Amino acid sequence: MRLFSVSLPLTGQTAQGLIIQYIPPVMSRIFAFLLSVTALVYVLSSCGTKTDTHQHSAPPAQTVEVNTDFLKNLKFPPTILYAGLEKPTDTTVSTTKPKTVPTGMIYIQGGVVQIGSDEGLEQERPSFWAKVNSFWMDTHPVTVGEFRKFVQATHFQTEAEKFGNAGIIDESTDRQWILKDGANWHHPMGPDFPAAADDHPVTQVSWNDANAYAQWAGKRLPCELEWEHAARNARNSRSIYPWGNDIQTKGQYNANIWQGKFPVKNANEDGFAYTSPVGKFGKTPLGLTDMSGNVWEWQSNLKFNYEALFRTGTRDGDLSAERAQRGGSFLCEPGWCHGYRVSGRSSSTSETSLFHVGFRCVKDVE
Repeated sequence: MRLFSVSLPLTGQTAQGLIIQYIPPVMSRIFAFLLSVTALVYVLSSCGTKTDTHQHSAPPAQTVEVNTDFLKNLKFPPTILYAGLEKPTDTTVSTTKPKTVPTGMIYIQGGVVQIGSDEGLEQERPSFWAKVNSFWMDTHPVTVGEFRKFVQATHFQTEAEKFGNAGIIDESTDRQWILKDGANWHHPMGPDFPAAADDHPVTQVSWNDANAYAQWAGKRLPCELEWEHAARNARNSRSIYPWGNDIQTKGQYNANIWQGKFPVKNANEDGFAYTSPVGKFGKTPLGLTDMSGNVWEWQSNLKFNYEALFRTGTRDGDLSAERAQRGGSFLCEPGWCHGYRVSGRSSSTSETSLFHVGFRCVKDVE
C-alpha cells in the first residue's frame, strides 16, 4: 500500500486521504485525478486562514518541564543533549573542530538554540530551547549528479520508479496536484519534460529513498532541531531567514521561491520556475546554501506537536505518521506557504515523492 500526501504549510494540514496500491500505470491517472481534487478542496478551505488542526475537547493538561516519554519516542540523535522550556544552565558542548573535513560538508558548532517561533503558525509554537552538540552538514542539498553515483553503485530503484508515477503540480490542469506517470528523479516533471540537470537538487525521492542514500554515504538525515540550529547559524540567530530579515538584497532574491499569486501566476522574478542549481542564491554565514527555498528537505524525525513536549500525557495527532520537512521550496509564496522561514515546517508520508522535495545529509563528529 502507498499513502501519498502533500502538506499545506499555511495551516499545517495535509492533503492526503488517498491510499494507492501498486497498480499498472494505465490506472494511475484515475487516482491522480482523485488526488488533485482532494488537494484542491483542502487548499480552497484553508486559504487565508491559520486553522488549528489539532483542536481537542479535553481540558488542558498539566504543564511539565518536558514530557520525557514523548521526547524518547521522537528518537532524536545523540547530538540532541537537551530540550526544554527553560534555557539550560549548562551550555557545555563539544568545541574541538576536527582537522579532517569530510568532502562537501560544513562544521556546525554545537550550542544552545531556541526552536520555533511564538509569532509563527500553530505548528511552530511554543518555542523551546535545545542544546545541540557539534556535527557536520552537507554544504548543499544532494544533487542529481550525486544521487546518480549512488544509483550506479547500488542499482537502487526509487519508490517513484517502482510505482511508476510521482507528484507534481500540473500546469495543464489549472495547477492541481496530480500523480504524473513516468515522473521520477531523472525527469521530475515527467518524461515529456527535460531531464534534471546534474547540479540541481535531486527531487522525486521519498524519505525512504533519502535515508537509503544517507546510509550508503556513511551519513544520516538531520533531525529538525539540528537543521534549525544550522539555519540559525549555530548562534541562535532570531532572523526570519538564515541570511537576515529581507527576502531581497539590493533588488536580488536571496532564495528560489514563488513570485506572484500561487498557484495562478509565477512571475519567475528570481529566474527559475522550478529548481535552481545548488548555491545559485549565495551562502549563509556558515557557508551553507539552499537552506531556504529551492526544495523542501526531508528530516529524520516524525513531525510532532511542539506543545506535546511540555504537558503530561499524549493526544491524538501529537506524533504524526509523516516525516518532517524543512526549508521551503520554489513553490512557496507567503500568502499560501511561507515555509522558507527558519521556523517553517512541512511533512509528507515516508513513501511520498514530490517534485519540490529533496534532502541533505549530516554526519556525527568523531
